[in-house]
Amino acid sequence: MRKVVAFLFLSLDGVMESPENWTPQYGNDELGREAKVGMDAADTLLFGRRTYEAFASYWPDKTAKDEPLFADWLNNTPKLVASTTLRKVEWKNSTLIKGDVVEELKRLKQRPGKNLNIIGSATLVRSLMRAEVLDELHLTIYPIIVGTGRRLFEDGVDQMPLRLLEAKTFGTGVLSLSYAPAGDEAGHALGGPTQTEARRTQ
Repeated sequence: MRKVVAFLFLSLDGVMESPENWTPQYGNDELGREAKVGMDAADTLLFGRRTYEAFASYWPDKTAKDEPLFADWLNNTPKLVASTTLRKVEWKNSTLIKGDVVEELKRLKQRPGKNLNIIGSATLVRSLMRAEVLDELHLTIYPIIVGTGRRLFEDGVDQMPLRLLEAKTFGTGVLSLSYAPAGDEAGHALGGPTQTEARRTQ
């Protein structure tokens, strides 16, 4: 079955807003190879409105000469947009989800294909976690304190036990942490302990 997988960049203090302002200094081939793994495992992208509009204003005129790793993949991969306010989407290969997003994703997960990847889109990620539709949460955590900006999980979010799937440490000090819903492993107890085996690579 296909998975819905979210990928987000976070600062050490949990900020996810405007990562283009604080992640470039850590970019290298190591992180590029890690990104490629996630890209190769997916055949569809899923965006919330805010992230879609930001990407759609930047990427359509970019080519592999400008952005060798991401340009062709982002422009050519089918894109689904979850929004109740947009009336049309014009970026190449984009489709606006009409109707219930959760039910549409449940349907798509049953169809043949690769993963559906979410990039950014914090509001969408939180809603899909609450609806138990998100299968994996991949956080790339940068060793920097940003100080201000929107965070992935704001105050007031319900407790959601997760289990660690994988943890990686890169040479620049960046961490890659992959999680799945804890489910029965946590006994549905809020904050309850979970026993997991995580593969850690240095």
